[in-house]
Amino acid sequence: MILTRPVAAAALLAAALLLGGCGSPAEKTTETGGGAPVKGGSVVFAVDTEPVSFDAHVSSQDITGTILRNVFDSLVSQDAEGEFQPWLAESWEVSDDLKTYTFKLRKDVKFTDGTPFDAEAVKVNFDRIHDPKTKSQLAASLLGPYTGTEVVDASTAKVSFSAPFAPFLQAASTAYLGFYSPKTIKENGDKLGAGGPAAVGTGPFVFSAYAKGQSADFTRNDAYAWAPKGAANTGAPYLDKLTVRFLPESSVRVGALTSGQIQLAAAVPPQDVQGVTGNAKLALDTQEFPGGNYSLYLNTSKPPLNDEKVRKAVQQGVNVDAGVKSLYFGQYKRAWSPLSPATEGYTNKLENSWPYDEAAANKLLDEAGWTTKDGDGYRTKDGKRLTINWPLLPAAYVKDKRDILGQAFQADLKKLGIEVQRPQDDIGTYIANVYGGKADIADYSWARSEPDVLWLLFNGASDPRKGGQNATFLADKDLTSWTDEGRATLDPAKRADVYGKVQERAIELGLVIPVYTPTAVIGRAKAVNGVAYDANAWPLFQGAWLAK
Repeated sequence: MILTRPVAAAALLAAALLLGGCGSPAEKTTETGGGAPVKGGSVVFAVDTEPVSFDAHVSSQDITGTILRNVFDSLVSQDAEGEFQPWLAESWEVSDDLKTYTFKLRKDVKFTDGTPFDAEAVKVNFDRIHDPKTKSQLAASLLGPYTGTEVVDASTAKVSFSAPFAPFLQAASTAYLGFYSPKTIKENGDKLGAGGPAAVGTGPFVFSAYAKGQSADFTRNDAYAWAPKGAANTGAPYLDKLTVRFLPESSVRVGALTSGQIQLAAAVPPQDVQGVTGNAKLALDTQEFPGGNYSLYLNTSKPPLNDEKVRKAVQQGVNVDAGVKSLYFGQYKRAWSPLSPATEGYTNKLENSWPYDEAAANKLLDEAGWTTKDGDGYRTKDGKRLTINWPLLPAAYVKDKRDILGQAFQADLKKLGIEVQRPQDDIGTYIANVYGGKADIADYSWARSEPDVLWLLFNGASDPRKGGQNATFLADKDLTSWTDEGRATLDPAKRADVYGKVQERAIELGLVIPVYTPTAVIGRAKAVNGVAYDANAWPLFQGAWLAK
């Protein structure tokens, strides 16, 4: 059978928030100003974070997927209506038990090193992702219960799983399951994280250069002729060159946009939105990200957050409303669930269900036995201070002023007598502590247009010490069972039921503190036309062009 993804009303709403224009049914693009596309020119896109690793099969960062989307194609694409369209696969069939997906591949696709894209390339890439030696932090989870790829013939690849795996088509549409040339995997497999020309794909742009801390350059793939069905531009990109600059300081990024030094700026801070919208030469593209909201995940594997009363005290003791409103000026919505409202399966039952309550938080801490205080005013029990370790990412990787938001929460918890330590080490130490279970709180968002993101965040098998992302370090029987059930069915009613229960139980157990729904806010020079946004709200430049 041919699969189509159920369309969530929220997803449709998110799509409707895209800027209008002449996008095809498969993509929503920025306006063209009534003119025809023009070939040539360069565009500079400034982003607020720099990838820790450029290896799409290894990295879990949104920024890695955002940037490499220009270099890698996928088997299928997910359009603005949530349906799947042919891309490198002309067609596909799915077995009734959802364990086998058979793809008929295009025969005219080549990697930019001249080698052909074929079924063997699918096998080499998926096997690499699945291999524990690759140490994938995300892509391996997107492959789920993968058992292997059979090369039926050069243009037919049969991908198999040990259990029903409904989210696979959506996973297969992401850049993380995009394809490197098998030749470069063989010759440069250990260098792909460093970015640059070794990252050979089939995409519309070639990764031509990278200067750490400064920029990454991408040049047009003149041979490109296999855009996804419905793309506004079916051929090679119009732009000669795309440059991604890393400008973590928002004032520098927005200043570069308003002065014309760059043409697009990601993560325009809320306080600068009016300055962009009020500039006749600029436009603002916005939409909510689907997937996991920006949330705090509480580590249940060790004291003090192994005590549910302490977790719930922390959950009710941080003033999320006040923090989000004061920092983001209404541009970002306060979150109530770990799942974004722009995602199929979101439940609104949690909205307003766990408001800030300082008195209730204090009562819970008393009940947990943290009844005495030391000379600095912090709660103690058995002579030990109530201290929570919440590592802070290095400055280059901090998004949306989350460090400032964390200071507000730190102050809220101090009022309860909880000390929050925020060490800011190098990225290697941060990863070792957070993913090794040594930290008490991990904070992140997770963009993905599929509620199976809840499996990643809460299933017992998604242990960060084994490549997963369940930073609660809890293997809860119900959360594991429900998220397993959700990925084994395409029945919309069943999925809504189990995913709704997952969201409610995660809050009930005090495992997570949803904070805000991340929103793509991109400032753009109006001279840049035809920028499309995929199902993850990431910008696509294959159809972008510069007005003369």
